[in-house]
Amino acid sequence: MALSLFGNGRRSNVFDPFSLDIWDPFEGFSTLANIPSSARETTAIANTRIDWKETPEAHIFKADLPGVKKEEVKVEVEDGRVLQISGERSREQEDKNDKWHRVERSSGKFIRRFRLPENAKVDQVKAAMENGVLTVTVPKEEEKKPEVKAIDISG
Repeated sequence: MALSLFGNGRRSNVFDPFSLDIWDPFEGFSTLANIPSSARETTAIANTRIDWKETPEAHIFKADLPGVKKEEVKVEVEDGRVLQISGERSREQEDKNDKWHRVERSSGKFIRRFRLPENAKVDQVKAAMENGVLTVTVPKEEEKKPEVKAIDISG
């Protein structure tokens, strides 16, 4: 066993990737310790990655939600023009005999809100979930082209 270069003097086997200690620059900060675990879980996936693109026909939102069932996700439009995507990723059941080497996947509640532009048809929003990706499509109103009226010139 070799002494880890980082951390607080804990021993680590350099050849075992599961036992290697990684230096945490925020270790020991009391402000992080005071945050309740439920809040840490919520903030862990509050940054659920969502792409928003606009096409000539619609606004399209894509959210990566691996391991989340469609029954665990809510898509709502509130206050007229605010798209809200929320849900909860359940924590994996733990067995007392399990030995965890690393836990990186987050669990808990998530919520994302987007103010939709005036041209969004909020009454025609559609959502679909496929392979862990939620796709929300918000159709757009057709852009009204200004009516041009030709004026005859007399004379």
